Amino acid sequence: MKAVQKKAGIEKKTARWGMLFVLPSLLFFSLFSFYPIINAFIESFFDKRVLSNAPPQFVGLQNYTYIFDPGRYGNPMSFLNSLRATAVFSLGTFIPLVVCSLFFAVLISSLHGPRIKKFFQIAYYTPAILSSVVAAAIWLLIFDPRGLGNYWLNTLLGSPGVDHQWLLNGTMIQISTMIVYFWKYIGYFVILFITGLATIPPVVYEAALIDGANRMQVFWSITLPLLKPTVVLVSIMSMLQCLKTFSTQYLFTQNGASLGPINVITLNIYQTGIKLQRIGRASAMSIVLFMMMLLLTWLQFRGSKADETDY
Repeated sequence: MKAVQKKAGIEKKTARWGMLFVLPSLLFFSLFSFYPIINAFIESFFDKRVLSNAPPQFVGLQNYTYIFDPGRYGNPMSFLNSLRATAVFSLGTFIPLVVCSLFFAVLISSLHGPRIKKFFQIAYYTPAILSSVVAAAIWLLIFDPRGLGNYWLNTLLGSPGVDHQWLLNGTMIQISTMIVYFWKYIGYFVILFITGLATIPPVVYEAALIDGANRMQVFWSITLPLLKPTVVLVSIMSMLQCLKTFSTQYLFTQNGASLGPINVITLNIYQTGIKLQRIGRASAMSIVLFMMMLLLTWLQFRGSKADETDY
């Protein structure tokens, strides 16, 4: 009995120290995450201007009905157009990111020699170190009519001298932003997958090879199921990263690209809140984006149902 009480006392002391160390992070997170979300939710019910001295007027759900007005769909600044642009960008970037990062991670992990593995890991991860502004600036030079983008595509298609209008054609602008994001973030997710692959015991592969399984059978029956927690993590992180995209689209529009095809939600929030000074409408857009991210994250966790993996 005394041993049980002593153990309970030690656990309570450990819990207190744990809370003490976690408390600064919770305060920081609350100040810079919870408070802005709550404040944006409150301001979404008001008509508030940035530089106006007039007090905010309570308008109820008018900001939400305005941004979801189907009559404004043709307007490049409409929220429905931003939903479409965000959906196109997210689907066009999210799926290739997850699939290709997993493929490259398996390929690098199968290489022999630690030096070769480290070289490819560093090579893939290097773009992730760059800021989004620098990455977009690099690709703006590549997408120039005299840049490497036209040269590579013309070499591939056998059409020398053709300008594919990377920053003028609506479809090509969308593809351009997808390429920039794919190039920048694939290395980060490759490293996450390599870390997940390293947690799978080699004895599992040895047993499968002894039983006569080939590489494809090993991948589909062993690697992928045991890698499911990492796949879920990468899927959620890449999806959220795609939904939060801003800097690439902003810099492209500042350099002459058309706004309509790439006016994603975050860019529309900036245009509405900063340029048009309609903080109430921008806050309503932010809350809708937050609910979308929350719902999609919950659906992925719900669909995975894999908190623990047994070997």
